[in-house]
Amino acid sequence: MVIFRPFALTRRQNKKKMEQEAYRHVPYDIEVEQALLGAVFVDNQVVERISSVLKAEDFYDPLHQRLYEVMTHAADRGSMVLTPLTVHALMKADPGLMEVGGHAYLAGLAQAAPAIPNVRDLARILHDLAVRRALIGIGEDIVNTAYEAPHDKTPKDQIEEAERALYRISESSKYGAGPIDFSESLKRTVELAEMAQQRGGRISGLATGFVDIDNLLGGLQPSDLLILAGRPGMGKTSLATNMAVHAARAYLRDIENGAEVPSGAPILFFSLEMAAQQIAARILSEQTEIEMWKIRNGRFNEQEWEKFVLSTQELSNLPLYIDDTGGISVAQIAARARRLQREKKIGCIMIDHIQLVAGSGRAENRVQEITEISKALKVLAKDLNVPVVALSQLSRSVDSRDDKRPVLSDLRESGSIEQDADVVMFVYREEYYLASREPEAGSPEHVKWTEKLDRATGKAEVLVEKHRHGATNRIELQFDGRYTRFSNLVQENQFGR
Repeated sequence: MVIFRPFALTRRQNKKKMEQEAYRHVPYDIEVEQALLGAVFVDNQVVERISSVLKAEDFYDPLHQRLYEVMTHAADRGSMVLTPLTVHALMKADPGLMEVGGHAYLAGLAQAAPAIPNVRDLARILHDLAVRRALIGIGEDIVNTAYEAPHDKTPKDQIEEAERALYRISESSKYGAGPIDFSESLKRTVELAEMAQQRGGRISGLATGFVDIDNLLGGLQPSDLLILAGRPGMGKTSLATNMAVHAARAYLRDIENGAEVPSGAPILFFSLEMAAQQIAARILSEQTEIEMWKIRNGRFNEQEWEKFVLSTQELSNLPLYIDDTGGISVAQIAARARRLQREKKIGCIMIDHIQLVAGSGRAENRVQEITEISKALKVLAKDLNVPVVALSQLSRSVDSRDDKRPVLSDLRESGSIEQDADVVMFVYREEYYLASREPEAGSPEHVKWTEKLDRATGKAEVLVEKHRHGATNRIELQFDGRYTRFSNLVQENQFGR
């Protein structure tokens, strides 16, 4: 970038600069601000090119903030050519502008503007400087609060406030590419098709290990928010952990085999309900076919113990990361996910479950909080370009119906969950309900009940009720409650809709 000095700094600006240099230098660049404002006078279309990157508050000088705000408002209305004369007419009563020379100052900006300025680069320089100033402000707040915090504000509260403030800066720092040519959209679509082809012509997303689910969804797609919901006892946590283990294992296998595009990925699993060791015990039970109660109580025979130790050694290398922090906020989830993606190349985020995520405290009720959380998770999925799988509870109204298969309206405290989600899946096991309401033995109802139970035993259904990118369907899986394990049916069945 060409360094230039439009004209000597004003007395007011020199005073401000000297005051700052007496202490540690605050990040700002008056000359870049002047160059950008001057470029607007030379070419009014500059405002349109930088408005997606730069806000008025990104300027350090308050006068420049007001000048840019007047320029953007005039450009939005489209009713005025922006020149030093017209802008001066709009701001002639501004004390700051009068102090630096009024029209002469604006004319100086226009005359000293670079001939061919790279305005987007200048705008990003100013935006980055503004972000740095905001970070300094947060740092000062953290220090001051730590020294002088009231008794009712715990260190945990202070950490959460700092994380929320950092998250807000992170969100405001997204430049966004703006509109793209349709040719670029086509190129990205072709890239997805090539990924599927490189995986043997099967799926373009992350493999779940369940053939029918992968065929229907094309795998877990990047930037998608997927909701996996069910009533307690249906096995939604088990299904999520089964998917996570398969994806992590597939990633290791494909990397070892030199696959250009792995079908799996490292997984970040937020377990807000169960401790990490409980999730690990479920995974070990599923992998070793040793029942959970034996693992909890250490009741192994020699053969089971050998299998347990060998599986533990094998699974210890899985790129599966479990965060069991209770009451975590969506801002903390986003911050930790971003860090893990940088460090571990996380390719999927799972959250068990969305109703246990803490809100910001600004919403008036829980439905609004869930709405805020679901929107933030969708933004996170798009920002990191990974699938986010959020487990969700269902309302009790399901249990009061004869047909207990869930529908979209059963999502508990749904808010905008259904609207924000790209995919909504329900886990349903008829066996669970039948086992809890056995009729009197020997009655005609008992005979029908026995027939239904026989058909339902060891079976589960995944009801894909919303699929933004394709068809919905009802998929049947096998379920073994002893090992909390879902698996593909030996004969794959699908009930078309």
